[in-house]
Order: sequence, then structure tokens, then C-alpha cells
Amino acid sequence: MSVLATQAADRPARDRSGKTAFVLSGGASLGAIQVGMLRALYERELEPDLIIGTSVGALNGGFIASRPATVETVDELADVWLGLGRWEVFPPNPLTGFLGFFGFKDHLVPVASLRRIVDSQITFDRLENADIPFHVIATDALSGRELRLSAGPARDAVMASTALPGVFPPACWEDRDLIDGGVSNNTPISHAIELGAETVYILPTGTACDLREPPHGAVGALLHAMSLLVMRRLLIEIELLKDEARLIVLPPPCPLSVSPIDFNHTEELIDRGLHDSRRYLEEVEQGAEVPLAMTMHDHGRRPATSSCEPATA
Repeated sequence: MSVLATQAADRPARDRSGKTAFVLSGGASLGAIQVGMLRALYERELEPDLIIGTSVGALNGGFIASRPATVETVDELADVWLGLGRWEVFPPNPLTGFLGFFGFKDHLVPVASLRRIVDSQITFDRLENADIPFHVIATDALSGRELRLSAGPARDAVMASTALPGVFPPACWEDRDLIDGGVSNNTPISHAIELGAETVYILPTGTACDLREPPHGAVGALLHAMSLLVMRRLLIEIELLKDEARLIVLPPPCPLSVSPIDFNHTEELIDRGLHDSRRYLEEVEQGAEVPLAMTMHDHGRRPATSSCEPATA
């Protein structure tokens, strides 16, 4: 039995009640793409009955969970994103970085910066008090088990879901240390179905697609490899769950050369998320049959250049 099948067998029975869910994945700075996607959805008066978010998706989800489902709300979220820079999210601190690098701390970046961002965006005290039912995915730091947080302090839940391992410290939740939900389930479609969703709008960020050229540098190669792993998990889950609910996967930009830690392209990412989603939703409304996998990456595009060199003796 697969890991996904085993996890599904351990979960409670589903409450089937015809709800519409928005599922927002993680992706750090690429979360700006979701702003454009949300605007395209709200322009068509497509509203969620429940919201599930992982990592930056939890931050975006928490913002819209307590505000009207209008384009004005998304414009407010866009203003927040346009005001963020790398140093606001990942501020350099030589002492913290030094202690983390040499093993005296479990993180490299002070958590106060992330706390300020979360506090400014989440306006309700407890998850169960959100205007739209809101759920957050986090990961148990010791067991690696994915956890769905549906009740409890809202800001603490979002802090846990965004606690990128090694970058930020684990978040304390009851008697557990929790880390970024993207480690265990970056796009929690199965949770939406368990909560009764029969239509699921999936808002991924920059899942891997065919590149025009190989990634640059060691960090670029590592981030691309991680993106490939996330994409593979997402495609497997879509295949397993495609008969359980109507899955509508909004297309992330492809190709995508922006790093998840680069906050210099926010406006571009919002615009691309908006225009691509508008076009895709129009095709959906017209009844076009668009294969789910094709919304994830463009198989028709091939790299223009390659770093391959002939082997030498």
C-alpha cells in the first residue's frame, strides 16, 4: 500500500456536503502568484466554503478567511505583498546566523520578522473564529507526520505552518514542535475532500516545469530539485483523488525562473498568476477538457540551452 493510501486509511470518514474549497500551497515568495489567482477567482464570484493552506498558502489563506470574497480584498493582499522584501522576511542577523551555522541554534533567521508579518495579516484570534472555515497544515518536527490544525490560536498555527526548517525555529503547539507544512504536504487536497469539498480549486505556486535552460548555481539546482519533488507528490495525489472531487488546478507560471527567496518580482508574479488563471478559468467555463497534468507544466516547451558536455577521459 502506498504512503498516501496508508495516510488516507488512518483519517476519519468524509463529510460529503457539496462544499467548495480553496487549497493554497507553499512556496515562499512565489506565494505572490496566488494573489493573482485569487483575483481571477473572485472576479468570477467563485467563493470558498472552506480554505486550507500550507506555509505561505496558510498566510494568504488566513488573510482572505476573515475578509469579504471580493476583488478589493485581493487588492489589499496585493498591497501587502508589494510591501514585502527579502530582508523583511529573512532579515540578516550575524549572531543568529553564526550560532545556527555552528549548531548552537536550530535556525538562521530571527523569528520576530515572521511574527510581525503574521500578526499584521491574521485578524482573528482562533482558527475556529474565522469567517470562512480555515485549516492549516503543519508538520510534527519529530515524527514527520502531517497535522491539520482546525482549532486553536490562529497566529500560532500560521507561524507553525510557515516555520521553514533551518531558517526559522520550530513553533510550539501544545506539547509538540511543529515545522513548515510543506515538508509533509505542500498541497493538501486530501484534507479538503475529507472536510466535505466536492469542488476543489488548487492554487499551486511555482511547481516544476520544463525550463528554457538549466538552473544556475548550486542553490538554484537544489531549489529546482525540491520543486520537482513537490510536483511529483502533487501529481500523484491528483491522480489518486481525481474521482473523489472535481479538481480545478489553476496553472502556475511556466517557465518560472524566480527563486522562492526572491521578492523582487512580486508584481510580475501577481500579473502572471492573474492572466494565466483568467484564461484557464474561461476555458473551464466553456467546458474545455484541459488535462490536469497539463495545468502543472508545459510539456511542449523544451530547454533552449543545455549545460551537457561530452564526457572526457
